[in-house]
Amino acid sequence: MSHETRLTELEIRITEQDKIIEDLSGEIAEQWKVIDSLRTKLNALTTRFLELEEQTQPDIPVTRPPHW
Repeated sequence: MSHETRLTELEIRITEQDKIIEDLSGEIAEQWKVIDSLRTKLNALTTRFLELEEQTQPDIPVTRPPHW
């Protein structure tokens, strides 16, 4: 295998790897958008759940313990 052929093959590999890295980077960026959206929704649902939980808790009457 000549040096020129070997160099050409290496250049082709580098070009293909650059394309793969670019594609993967795009996928990761897209996934981060989804994760951020889900995190925002989870925080909103958590807040809403805690608000509803506070509204449904019965008032605890202040009484003396039975052993007094």
